[in-house]
Amino acid sequence: MKKFYIACMLFLFLSIDSTAQVTASAAKGETFNSGVYGLGFSGGTASGAGVSLRYHTTGKSSYQFVGGIFRPKSSDMFVSAGVEYQSDLIRSNSSRFYATGATSYLYNGSGKNGYTAPWRAGMGLGGEFSIQEGVHFTFEALFTYFSDGTILPLPQLAFHYYFY
Repeated sequence: MKKFYIACMLFLFLSIDSTAQVTASAAKGETFNSGVYGLGFSGGTASGAGVSLRYHTTGKSSYQFVGGIFRPKSSDMFVSAGVEYQSDLIRSNSSRFYATGATSYLYNGSGKNGYTAPWRAGMGLGGEFSIQEGVHFTFEALFTYFSDGTILPLPQLAFHYYFY
């Protein structure tokens, strides 16, 4: 317990004099002059897994389409198709924070779907961070509803290259 208190005090001490990397004026999420397309890979239970195409409008909205077909030699075929909507809450030149909603349908098998809950839908929050010019990493935390009634908090990850 003593180590826990020391760690908390150290964290508070180190964060007292720290400054933010993004100023408040740069993080207001102003609109783009034109729409921006991104191409990459996305993986998650709410939006599906596979190749991802993202379109960020001139406003604060993004649309993402995810699709994948995988067929390993030793197992059945896996098909994933999903869509996602993102609404920016905060945006700067190097990152953005947004609310998101996603849905997908997954199929695994040959003839009959091996999933008992193939349809999924989720809502939550996400963050996108620029790794280098044009390349962005996305992390999302969504409460995901499965068609069998299960609800779980699950992560999603994505990498995209934006064509500015």
